[in-house]
Amino acid sequence: MKKKKQKKEYFKGPVSTLLVIMFAISIVSLLLSLIDFQGNKTYIGTESLETSVIAVKNIISIDGLKFVLGNAIKNFVQFKPLAVIIISLIGIGISEKSGLLNAIFFKIKKIKFEVIIFATLFLGIISSVIGEYSYMFLIPLVGLMYKYLDRSPTLGVMISFIGITLGYATGLIFNYDDYSLGLLTQAAANLDVDPNYKFNLFSNIYIMVTSTFIITFIATLIINRFLVIKFPKKEIAEQEVLYTSKKGLRISFLVAFLMIILLVYTILDVKLLGAGILLDKSQTTYVAKLFSETSPFREGIVFIITLIMMVCGFVYGKISGNIKDSHEYSLGLSKNFENLGIMFVLMFFMSQLIAILDWTNIGDVISVRLVDFVSSMQISGLPLILIFIVIVIIMSILKPDLITKWQLLSPTVIPLFMRSNITPNFTQFIFKVADSIGKCITPFFIYFIIELSFLEKYRVNDKKQISIFGTLKLMMPTISLIALTWILLIVIWYIIGIPIGVGTYSTI
Repeated sequence: MKKKKQKKEYFKGPVSTLLVIMFAISIVSLLLSLIDFQGNKTYIGTESLETSVIAVKNIISIDGLKFVLGNAIKNFVQFKPLAVIIISLIGIGISEKSGLLNAIFFKIKKIKFEVIIFATLFLGIISSVIGEYSYMFLIPLVGLMYKYLDRSPTLGVMISFIGITLGYATGLIFNYDDYSLGLLTQAAANLDVDPNYKFNLFSNIYIMVTSTFIITFIATLIINRFLVIKFPKKEIAEQEVLYTSKKGLRISFLVAFLMIILLVYTILDVKLLGAGILLDKSQTTYVAKLFSETSPFREGIVFIITLIMMVCGFVYGKISGNIKDSHEYSLGLSKNFENLGIMFVLMFFMSQLIAILDWTNIGDVISVRLVDFVSSMQISGLPLILIFIVIVIIMSILKPDLITKWQLLSPTVIPLFMRSNITPNFTQFIFKVADSIGKCITPFFIYFIIELSFLEKYRVNDKKQISIFGTLKLMMPTISLIALTWILLIVIWYIIGIPIGVGTYSTI
């Protein structure tokens, strides 16, 4: 009996689980390729909608074997989250070692914990302005914050992940994903229904701002009721003694303020010396200049934030005495990498899993078949919205990438919803909400693996093993209730018919 239990626990490990999932995908690709499982992919061409056939490819084949063995290192090296998380942890590490984070978080120690939860969720939602980079900074920072507040860091990591992911559909202002989605939305509407339609980034601003506060408030109540009770108030080991300095804190804040002012100056689209040097001047609109694929600001935002943290950490560390020389500073840069070896192991296997899933086309074919299913249904109004949400959630489990999914969906869904009297802007918002729900419950989402890594980093009880499906099971009641809140919000907004943004409603 004991041996069976040990074997069962062995296969609960995150690496073992990823390998099992990888094996399962391989078998599925074999079976689906044998029955020639395929679908018609509709995409936006130069002047019209075009269609191509995509089929599932068998990874258990000579070509598949060549891909797996020949691209393993390439898949890992080109895995963008790997480089981004390393850069972000450098800045967070020196901020921790210098005592800067301890000094900042000590100021909020007496605040009621429900307010801390609200602030964590709110920060996660509004951080979507920098896109998925928010995961790289907030998850480790919130873990440290809860640690300094004598709360479970694992609870903080989970709350920050839930806040960013389930709140990614909204925020107080749009981000570059909204801009990219909007281009696809406009193209789909222009080609098939209304050639005069123009997507406006402020067309969803009312529902975004309102939902930000509603979701944050209700999610705080849900988390406090269903998630907090599963964690003891104190679950941390002895902490390093750090000196505090009011002078150091003031000067650090001043340095940060000056660096932020300089950053703002570099993204101003005005004709002044040095202004706008981080903008993509080849674009015509300011949003495109700021968020385009070749924008220095978008590509450099992670390093910029890290640089600010490095400088402020150095300033505070020297003034407070927590950093005595350049050697301690150098070691401090790696402070936050402690107990994170599992993250690099998980990211290696995750990069292979995602590469295999993409190569087999399983996610793409299932997605386009689901799109065909939606377009074939003779329904409109609320039934169409609800079925669309379910389908996007299913798609997001297999294919978490936001833009790729919308490239598959928008050419078919936007015209379908417009003919059902639902505006493209509201359709795009519904899509983002459903996408965020799906990402919260899939092991294929890379930032879930990063969350898992920090849960392992802060685990202090050997009996509480961290596992992929165990973590999902733990968060599922909370995620389900917040997801239900999202769906009810969309339904109520649609029924009431009030504006969703500047000059835009949910219906045409």
